Amino acid sequence: MINHVRLAIRNDLEAPAEARTFGSGWLSGVAALVIGIAGLFLMLSSQYSAFFSTKELGGLYKLPYLTLIIQVLLGIGYALACINMMLRRNRVLGFSAIAVVFLATIIGEMSSGASSADPNATHLASLGLDWFVLNILFTGLLFVPLEKVFGRLNQPLFRTEWREDLFYFLLGSLLVQSLAFLTLAPSMAILQHTGNWAEFRQMVANQPLWLQVIEIMFLTDFVQYWFHRAFHQIPFLWGFHAVHHSAKYMDWLAGSRMHIVEIIGLRSMTIIPMYALGYAENALHIYIFLVYLNATFIHANVRFNVEWLKPFIVTPRFHHWHHGIEKEAIDVNFSIHFPLIDRLFGTYYMPPNQWPSGYGVGGHPVPNGYWQQFCYPFKRKA
Repeated sequence: MINHVRLAIRNDLEAPAEARTFGSGWLSGVAALVIGIAGLFLMLSSQYSAFFSTKELGGLYKLPYLTLIIQVLLGIGYALACINMMLRRNRVLGFSAIAVVFLATIIGEMSSGASSADPNATHLASLGLDWFVLNILFTGLLFVPLEKVFGRLNQPLFRTEWREDLFYFLLGSLLVQSLAFLTLAPSMAILQHTGNWAEFRQMVANQPLWLQVIEIMFLTDFVQYWFHRAFHQIPFLWGFHAVHHSAKYMDWLAGSRMHIVEIIGLRSMTIIPMYALGYAENALHIYIFLVYLNATFIHANVRFNVEWLKPFIVTPRFHHWHHGIEKEAIDVNFSIHFPLIDRLFGTYYMPPNQWPSGYGVGGHPVPNGYWQQFCYPFKRKA
């Protein structure tokens, strides 16, 4: 039964273009399901914060009208679901959204008056459902309209392999606290054992915030360049990075497809040294936000004419060539922020006004599905 419903939802989300037109009820059904799931996750996070919320969002649960806000959100989801069922013959999205809304309402009623929502109770093992909701809503509301209005290729929102990339997005959000701990714990250990660096770190931290952010971007880009290049040119490491390159479609979700081993390695080689050098936490937070937006943007399916920017910062066309299937696109454009680094080390490639003809790994050896891709680097290759 559950599998039947899951397949029915998937089929309607991936419906052909003629079944997704305005007025068909498809948009209201998708919005209802998204809002319903967001409301459910926020309700779980607010009522059981020790298990489902992130420490960084602890202040959110101090808002006096948070439960009311979630209830209004659920009400909007319910209304959109009703519109879907009135307009659409296939009502699976509407029915599913209403079921999710009712579940969230029941959870809210059951836990009212006995809520375990304690903003200080989060711990390493808690799942970041609230972080996932805010993350997906923020990037989705920002990039989905951009891709629809300025899209280079006519790709549907629920294109092939969207479920794999969404799962990567979800997993990265759920494990945000564990990944932060893996960064902070070694950083604190380094700080404790390098007390003689205190004067240098103080000098770094006393710089203007904007200057610290620029320095962090240059330093991390230099490190990421060689880290990235190593993952291309060392066969064992390429097995991990091939997962990222296995995406055959480029859009705002594609950048989230990364093997967990590569994520841990990348964070260790970039964020930990920045802490050790003494950069202020505010500067690091700004950098993390900027690199997150930038990583989403350079993978996005957009056709912006930003050629005048290409000598200074990485653009979508620059990074799309890094993912291209052409022979010329192999082992080029490793920089994340500044193309100058590729120019310095001879890996810059940007043919005038051209885009790759396709994306992915030659021969497409990486299997579909998260667990298959997780195991792929450890399997013996022919």
